[in-house]
Amino acid sequence: MPALLTPRAAALRLGIAYPTIKQWIYHGKIKTVKTPGGHYRIPEAELDSFLHKIKKPDTPKREMLRTISGRNQLVGRIVELKYDGLLAQVKLSIGGQIITSIITAEAAREMQLEVGETVAALIKSTEVMVLRV
Repeated sequence: MPALLTPRAAALRLGIAYPTIKQWIYHGKIKTVKTPGGHYRIPEAELDSFLHKIKKPDTPKREMLRTISGRNQLVGRIVELKYDGLLAQVKLSIGGQIITSIITAEAAREMQLEVGETVAALIKSTEVMVLRV
């Protein structure tokens, strides 16, 4: 039997306000079941599709809900975005320098990336070289 959550527990799990999830229920944005007493319950599996695309009430763009342990994050602005088949080339301006990242086109579309948007580049490497300029 799938785990059923109260709307309050589901809101807490997603990191959103309780009134927000109630509106989602009323508008059919999230599937629920009703108890014999008429209370809404949300199947835990129903939350899976919302975990990476929670929209904060005052934010028009989707926000990432998860946090990352990596500390090598550079915040910049997308200056160019090119799609080519299965890949997307994302050019970021970070402190006046351009960093290019190749990601899947599907990931870029899911994140709804657009030129001019502020994003962070997460750099994971086993070594970092320092070069005197």
